[in-house]
Amino acid sequence: MAVAVDIVGLVKSFGQTKAVNNLSLRISENEVFGLIGPNGSGKTTTLRITATLLKPTSGTVKVFGYDVSSEPEKVRSLISYLPEESGAYNNLSGFEYLKFMASFYAKDSQQLNTLAEEGASISGLGDRLKDKVKTYSKGMKRRLLVARALMIRPKLAILDEPTSGLDVFYAHNVRDIIREYSRKYNVTVLLSSHNMLEVQYVCSRVALINSGAVVEEGSPTGLMQKYDSSNLEEVFVKVSKFA
Repeated sequence: MAVAVDIVGLVKSFGQTKAVNNLSLRISENEVFGLIGPNGSGKTTTLRITATLLKPTSGTVKVFGYDVSSEPEKVRSLISYLPEESGAYNNLSGFEYLKFMASFYAKDSQQLNTLAEEGASISGLGDRLKDKVKTYSKGMKRRLLVARALMIRPKLAILDEPTSGLDVFYAHNVRDIIREYSRKYNVTVLLSSHNMLEVQYVCSRVALINSGAVVEEGSPTGLMQKYDSSNLEEVFVKVSKFA
């Protein structure tokens, strides 16, 4: 299977602090791969480097063979990125926002409408898409932003805390959409989450990160069996004690 993301010896320093410390990962095409760990473990920094928003201090990151440092435009043409803290244009309606974002990717008006309608379907916001974004709750905005990230069917979707601010029902819905899109449209997904049970549900493989380094990696089922645990939270606690 082709390699979608290849991270080798990644280091990112901010002054004297190493946010990412010699991290290496290889993610196969069409995988849903999760990064899990506590706040400050290096998850978001790793995603931002992969999305070409930060340059590595050392090491390499390649997305479908393109180096994020020397070929950022090539990488950007293949990805979509959803930050943990992200906003939409408050004075546009939800549907106007989706059409505006789709206009950067559509080749013609027909494709523009198709992408926007797909985004509308993903969001599940129904008639509220006619209302301005400034009237939306945090959860509604998050659903709109997840729709924006997925509607273009990128080769790689980079999602930082995709269900942040969502209630149980819509978080479950978004997780189902992520898995469906990966399977149906050959979209590789790299996501991070503080919610280890969520990652356990949606990801085919995961990396447990602590202090900027990978401390364990594998399938959720395989890791739970290896560490005789009932969920990934227990696995992480056990691994972290000996890391």
